[in-house]
Amino acid sequence: MLPDNDPPISDATMSPAQFNPWSARARSGWLLAWAAFWLLMATVAVQDHMHDHGPHALWRPLLWEGSSCLVASAMLALLWRRTPRHDALLTQPARWFVRQLGWLPVLAPTFVVVVYAIRHGVVALVGETYNHPSWGQVFLYECAKFALFYTLFVAVVFGLRTHIALAEQRLRTQAAQLAQLTQQLEPHFLFNALNTIASTIHGNPNLADSMLTRLAALLRATTDLTRKPTCTLDEELKLLEGYTAIMCERFADRVTLECKVDPDARACRVPTLSVQPLMENAFRHGVERSSEPTHLVLRAQRRAGRVRIEVEQSRGGVAEAPADGVGLSTLRERLAALHGERAQVGLDALPGGGARAWFELPAVST
Repeated sequence: MLPDNDPPISDATMSPAQFNPWSARARSGWLLAWAAFWLLMATVAVQDHMHDHGPHALWRPLLWEGSSCLVASAMLALLWRRTPRHDALLTQPARWFVRQLGWLPVLAPTFVVVVYAIRHGVVALVGETYNHPSWGQVFLYECAKFALFYTLFVAVVFGLRTHIALAEQRLRTQAAQLAQLTQQLEPHFLFNALNTIASTIHGNPNLADSMLTRLAALLRATTDLTRKPTCTLDEELKLLEGYTAIMCERFADRVTLECKVDPDARACRVPTLSVQPLMENAFRHGVERSSEPTHLVLRAQRRAGRVRIEVEQSRGGVAEAPADGVGLSTLRERLAALHGERAQVGLDALPGGGARAWFELPAVST
């Protein structure tokens, strides 16, 4: 198999749930972390109170921290909802931070006033007096503490929003490339497929009808599948069946195809239209370029938490130092975006002739 020159193949390899820190699962995680933080604050406050006053009136430290938690949560929830409006400034961190911290002179004193109003009101309801340092000391201390806490929170949100912006940009780029691939769908293949069908219309109309039906199903399935960034290997192989059926009919006198797919590999997720380019290259660089019979083998194995897909061809060569063509290099980028260094793509020469193209990635099931 020679380095390919296929049209670019791309894929929005990560789903929004994988990218998005605001997804339902991620929100549950943030809420759990937030609750754990305030539970820790309340525990420390109770311990300090017991150290100074014993077990008497333990509700007081719970009121102090509970009121702070309530007001801070409301204010930071507002920030949480407003920050997406400023995503256009993420590439200008100074301006972004100025926008967010610009609210601090208003939020800090408001926080102090509301928190202490709640505390005074609750303490008055139980018929006691809430004694605290002078208002000047209270405002200075509480505003400084809130400013530090708020700034740290803003920094965390900046990191999250930046991550989301980069992820969404990658998704848009990859989705556009995948849509381009769908529109192109190998014109070379379509041209030859239609010629093959045309040549059988008069001599074998039933076969022509069957092939035309397969081609229509292939085009429809390709359009449906490419709306999804990833699919199961089983879905990918069903899409591949339409392509190989037409190609095997076209080269019926000089190609055989063997499929060896582990049943437990079929549920693994792969980038949409990731296997078909390997098969297209096998036909193009193996079958089409030889007048002798060519044997193709499609293998898919799941071993030790990884899935490996490969296509072997009995004819066709590989250069001593093969360079990735557009198809393999794009596939490598797609897998790297999804799995990093845990995914691999390769093109190997086989002993005695022929070649093998393959990719391997972590086995992620539906």
